[in-house]
Amino acid sequence: DGGLIANGEPVGASGLRQIHELVLQLRGQAGDRQVPGTPRVGYAQLYGAPGTAGVSIITT
Repeated sequence: DGGLIANGEPVGASGLRQIHELVLQLRGQAGDRQVPGTPRVGYAQLYGAPGTAGVSIITT
């Protein structure tokens, strides 16, 4: 869906926005953004200053 650059930089909500998109994709509810096939795993990562990083892996 264009990622964070296309959606602005919602400080404090970046990770939540990514997780929301992954859930929509895994449920097959992403509309025009839906990836082809039947996705079963979603991966999100974020980095914040100073040196904070996080990764989420979601499966169906």
